[in-house]
Amino acid sequence: MTLNPADSSVFGGLFGTDEIRALFDDRRRLGFMLEVEVALARAQAALGIIPSEAASAIAAAADPAAFDLVQIRAETEKAGQPVMALAKALTQAAGAEAGRWVHWGATTQDITDTALVLQLRTALDPIERDLMALIGALATQAERHRTLVMAGRSFLQQALPVSFGYKVAVWLSPLLRHIERLRQLKPRLLQVQFGGAVGTLASLGDQGRAVTERLAADLSLACPIAPWHGARDGIAELGAWLGLVAGSLAKFAGDVILLAQTEVGELVETTETGRGGSSTMPQKRNPILCTHIVAAASGVEALVPLLLAAQHHQLERAVGPWQAEALALPQALALTAGALAQAIRVAEGMRPDAARMRANLAITNGLVMAERVMMTLADRLGRSEAHHLVQAACLTAMAEDRPLRDILGENAEVASRLDPAALDHLMDPAGYLGESAAVVDRVVAAARAMSSP
Repeated sequence: MTLNPADSSVFGGLFGTDEIRALFDDRRRLGFMLEVEVALARAQAALGIIPSEAASAIAAAADPAAFDLVQIRAETEKAGQPVMALAKALTQAAGAEAGRWVHWGATTQDITDTALVLQLRTALDPIERDLMALIGALATQAERHRTLVMAGRSFLQQALPVSFGYKVAVWLSPLLRHIERLRQLKPRLLQVQFGGAVGTLASLGDQGRAVTERLAADLSLACPIAPWHGARDGIAELGAWLGLVAGSLAKFAGDVILLAQTEVGELVETTETGRGGSSTMPQKRNPILCTHIVAAASGVEALVPLLLAAQHHQLERAVGPWQAEALALPQALALTAGALAQAIRVAEGMRPDAARMRANLAITNGLVMAERVMMTLADRLGRSEAHHLVQAACLTAMAEDRPLRDILGENAEVASRLDPAALDHLMDPAGYLGESAAVVDRVVAAARAMSSP
């Protein structure tokens, strides 16, 4: 039985990706741990701490496919973690002489944390790749629909005209910051962990730091200024970053869902045949990709507090918080990766309905242009009087279900200051897009620059 839908053979395509799932496969995890054990042996051999023949034998024995997962599971249940069982198996596989040097001077958390960092480095590459693909797809849509006029909404009510390109640019802009954040946090996150029992490396005498530096260099990781057994801000920062990405994806998907409603109908999530169908209603085309983006994002956001609370490590080594990271982090990564994969499909496949956008702009009888008229009259009447006059005209237009243009044209105060041609001009939504095009240009330029080598 699979408890997590992200790991399910049926639901996995909705809530995760095979690429990320494979990274957290049990044997792949053991492989990362063995990679650390081998690198540690190499570093210590280079410094003359252990024989070079022992390091070679340890490396030759470190084949994750050769280890008995059933036995490791049984011993993990006793010890509470797999490193002891893995080190024992590696010791036996390396032979009596070389095996005595396995795991020399290390503690369980050194191997587990450094292996996790290697896992995260590998996992973040496809996540960054997919985030950049999403950025590229949204930039293309923003540019393509730079001047496509639609209603902008506040409090879910029509407010002022915007362009669809502008809306896409607003979806896109935080993703650019997420890339910047990811590139900034990587040096803080991708650090080797090697401190021994309580971080002092006392068992290695005066060579502890030298081993740490060589281990970091071997694994192409940064070397921290102090062990981080009990300082989990790097993991928490990654968790918070995943939550931010999830929130931006949910904002994008949530807007698409709202615009795809039958009564709005301004956007189709995808034109892919069969996507979003119903078992009973042949006419349905549900925004199913966005539905699962929102669901996955909610899951990620729910896991962020667990990762933040996992910073509460007691003294030098934790009781509970460290173990809680293992529950939250793989799920958060899988769900974020899955949401990104779905978001790319939406960004590439969504289609705006220009005719429906124009029709919806007309349903208020021109009320969406009230601000433009008010600001024009404010130059002649003062803002307060102009606001009062246009607001009264709006109330009349709503009460009588008549065009605001007609109500304004019948008002002597307005007619004495704006001729019919001027009023017609002011009521055109395409003429009141403000900075929309400029915002699109700036955001798209930033996205293109970020994508450049």
